[in-house]
Amino acid sequence: MMRYLLLITFTSILAYGSTLNAADLPNILWITSEDNGPELGCYGDTYADSPNIDSIAAKGMKYKRAWSNAPVCAPARTTIISGIYPPALGAEHMRSQTELPEGFHMFPYYLHEAGYYCTNNSKEDYNLAKHGYVWDESSRKAHWRGRKDGQPFFAVFNFTVSHESQLRKRPHTPVHDPAGVRVPAYHPDTPEVRRDWAQYYDKITEMDKQVGNVLAQLKQDGLDEDTIIFYYGDHGSGMPRSKRWPYDSGLHVPMIVHVPEKYKKLAPKEYEVGGTSERLVGFIDLAPTVLSLAGIEPKEWMQGDAFMGQYQTKPPKYMFGFRGRMDERYDMLRTCTDGQFVYVKNYMPHKIYGQHIDYMFQTPTTQVWKKMYDEGKLNEAQSHFWQVKPSQELYDLTTDPDEVNNLAGDSRYAEKLKELRTAVLNWQKEIHDIGFLPENQIHSRSGKKSPYEMGHDASLYDLDGVMNAALLASSLDPKALPKIKSEFASSDAAVRYWAAMGVLMQSESGVKAAHEQLQAALQDDSPSVRCIAAEALGRYGSQEDVKLALDTLGKLADPTENGVYVSMLALNSIDAMDEKAKPLASVLAKLPDGAKQAPPRTGGYVPRLLQDLKKKLSQ
Repeated sequence: MMRYLLLITFTSILAYGSTLNAADLPNILWITSEDNGPELGCYGDTYADSPNIDSIAAKGMKYKRAWSNAPVCAPARTTIISGIYPPALGAEHMRSQTELPEGFHMFPYYLHEAGYYCTNNSKEDYNLAKHGYVWDESSRKAHWRGRKDGQPFFAVFNFTVSHESQLRKRPHTPVHDPAGVRVPAYHPDTPEVRRDWAQYYDKITEMDKQVGNVLAQLKQDGLDEDTIIFYYGDHGSGMPRSKRWPYDSGLHVPMIVHVPEKYKKLAPKEYEVGGTSERLVGFIDLAPTVLSLAGIEPKEWMQGDAFMGQYQTKPPKYMFGFRGRMDERYDMLRTCTDGQFVYVKNYMPHKIYGQHIDYMFQTPTTQVWKKMYDEGKLNEAQSHFWQVKPSQELYDLTTDPDEVNNLAGDSRYAEKLKELRTAVLNWQKEIHDIGFLPENQIHSRSGKKSPYEMGHDASLYDLDGVMNAALLASSLDPKALPKIKSEFASSDAAVRYWAAMGVLMQSESGVKAAHEQLQAALQDDSPSVRCIAAEALGRYGSQEDVKLALDTLGKLADPTENGVYVSMLALNSIDAMDEKAKPLASVLAKLPDGAKQAPPRTGGYVPRLLQDLKKKLSQ
């Protein structure tokens, strides 16, 4: 180990071109905040009050186009800590608790080997099992002040005061006048919406003061000229259709970097004090970037690009985003941007955008927004969130920053649509996206391997075959039904799953065309296939089909028998059947909630679904 540490330090010395030791490596400070986009003064928002963050931008540089890659905290943090896209790890779902491959480490491990004192104050929530060394200290007391004399530090301070849960917390005395709020085009302009947005800005101001406290401590310790400072938010605002949605509204984050004079050689090539960078940067780039700043070559398995330090790369052409299961509700989207246009591929377009997620519905804006939709009081742009989705979407941020005008069907943008669609598909192949698998299969296919290793093993995962089945299913093309029907005969359970999905997405016509295949699929070896086949028959089949579907789904819904992932899938299918599911009310009332058997932090998801269904089926 000592020999390895000396080698890294010596390599760093050569790279920096002077006689350096560990004490001469740059300190690196990350200041992060939760659930806020670039609604800051330094980003041109005149309604915002953020003087401390603005001061970092004044002496540093802000990135105009930074994406969190995931629009919710846990998968976003997976991206940061691993340097791997969560869809390659099986970690795109909220609270996935998957494993890194053996020999892969969370990036602070490599900083520690190079002599850094690494602290995290204090949230982790990596969506990954935590093994071995990650931090010297991770707690609410963690601080660079715990290091040895002369030891360089990497310190994270994460502030939660701007979190979604805080912008709806009452009582609250407004500071920002709700009358001054800019209501985005997708939200209705109501007092509740204005108050939530105003409180969001109040919380940003509170968070900004906490940022100021850390900056003051750095200066007090005489370290401000020895420390590279990053500030960023962990995804878009906690308001509905920002958080959890991989539009620009959910992925666009502030990213500001200050590099003191003595370390200017490590700065980005375009670095200018008080300037703005047009480079596309994402959370996937943070791990390789911080290693690069420490003179450590990023690991070859890291999927991002270092944008600072010795190993900085050319700017990427695109950034990518994704969405999987959000708490108790399943969905699958992949997104891409070139900085101006945003492309969205919906793999489950039959699901509405605004599925009932218990946590999201605690926000007053969500409640009044949905109520107004049910009452028919919304315009077209405001209504989209409560409707089913198209197969694909395209938005021009220069003319439509709120992303409400879908250009995917406009022939004038056909080439841009094709370009970004191709970019998404190529990216999914490059990273070996295993999000095409039903969640239970992500874990069951792996065996003794990690999901990442399974995804890279062609004998376990036929990416091309499964991906093509998903693309065909989600195309919503009636002409694809004969091919979709034939895929029920596949030896791959994931292909059969997407065959059932493809039929379900085409509703009555799909079920009529593949009725025989769906009935046979109720006996499939895969519970996920049985579940989706039952949903299709239950929603669009005959009375006899409904009885068969309810019998199948009632059995699959038991989490102690089938596991939490299958149970959640089945309960979502039951929910989609609406009135037809009423005969299951007595069965569901007797179901165990499976909380004790659930993976960490997923124990509340099945109980929430059961609660929703109990209320729905009793009406």
